[in-house]
Amino acid sequence: MSHITHRSPAPLSPEVRRLVDNIHRAGRPPMHAMSVDQARAFYQAGAPLLDLPAPAVDKVQALHIPARDDHLMLARLYAPQSDQALPTLLYFHGGGFTIGCLDTHDVLCRQLSLLGQCAVISLDYRLAPEHRFPTAVHDAWDALQWLSVHAHELGLDGQRLALGGDSAGGTLAAVCALMARDAGLPLRLQLLIYPGTTAHQDTASHSTYSQGHMLDKDTVDWFFAHYIDVQDRADWRFAPLNASDHAGVAPAWLGLAECDPLVDEGIAYADTLRMAGVPVDLEIYRGVIHGFMTMGRAIAQAKVAHADAAAALRTAFAES
Repeated sequence: MSHITHRSPAPLSPEVRRLVDNIHRAGRPPMHAMSVDQARAFYQAGAPLLDLPAPAVDKVQALHIPARDDHLMLARLYAPQSDQALPTLLYFHGGGFTIGCLDTHDVLCRQLSLLGQCAVISLDYRLAPEHRFPTAVHDAWDALQWLSVHAHELGLDGQRLALGGDSAGGTLAAVCALMARDAGLPLRLQLLIYPGTTAHQDTASHSTYSQGHMLDKDTVDWFFAHYIDVQDRADWRFAPLNASDHAGVAPAWLGLAECDPLVDEGIAYADTLRMAGVPVDLEIYRGVIHGFMTMGRAIAQAKVAHADAAAALRTAFAES
């Protein structure tokens, strides 16, 4: 792991630079200056302005998935029409474990279902600060266990499952992939979109992109202060890079943003998985920022990344 304090930032693409400049000119208050309720409302209101129009999917169905404490988690199933049991991606949305919901990631899940020719179940896991670490981990794992047992009741193929998520959701996917290995629950793929993997934000990219690239250092600190106590941050369920052994986990597709505080820890996780003998496909999208996958209206590279992620799903699900 690199602990270099700074390096020259990579240039933003012209369209990303325009977006960042426009948001700056609009006087957007930083998220860390908002209350949690304000930040959630702001994020949800902004999502459709930046994302692609929602494409039609044959089936969109609300589900309720029980957690270990009998809380019923809301989830949303997206599926193409099919006479066969469909392979399924269980998806965890991003938002620093504090913001985000099914609606903020609706377009991305629709895209992955359409392009990946698979079902997608998006999970509304519980958020901090009302539910601090490790509730989100428990919710994500409980949903995967439930899906592995009940997939056939939904017309899904419980033998062809994948996990995915972006940012904090990517962390949850990586953690649940480790837990699935330990439980003997086979997965076809872990789809990790700019995941957080380290205990502390001390990589070079966290310094280089700490300001002016949408996800600033104070906002990262704000998210994690709401989610987890400092003394718990070395726990591998928060920092999957800290897991003692990565051998035998599901193959991984990682999609990273070049101009992102989290890019170095994503690369470090890909390297760690490879060193443990795990097949890894790593894509770094140049000139884009954290969160770009849900900014397809403003950032054309999002559509490229959607197609790449979906291709990885199709390949993983097609293997016998």
